[in-house]
Amino acid sequence: MEIVGLEGKTIEQLHSELARGGKFVVYLWVVSIVIMSFKRSSSIYYIAPGESATMRGLPYTLCSALFGWWGIPWGIFYTFEAIAENLGGGKDVTEEMKKMLTSYP
Repeated sequence: MEIVGLEGKTIEQLHSELARGGKFVVYLWVVSIVIMSFKRSSSIYYIAPGESATMRGLPYTLCSALFGWWGIPWGIFYTFEAIAENLGGGKDVTEEMKKMLTSYP
């Protein structure tokens, strides 16, 4: 599993940053072709304290806005869901990742 944004961080640094407001998020993106719509999740992104989660997810939001709504009937619904989720900072998966970090040797 790829986690974007962790390059060069030690476990201790990561725990410290998580305590100061760092978080892990996943973004949605949608692509449609007339009768088919594909809703997918991005890789997990680490958002450092003070960094904008909304800005980090902007490429997924733009992709969905341009290519997601074309599918009938679900494209428009999936697209609105993805845009709303991403503009809200993405889906927060910090608690799940903390559990994984706790079990990390």
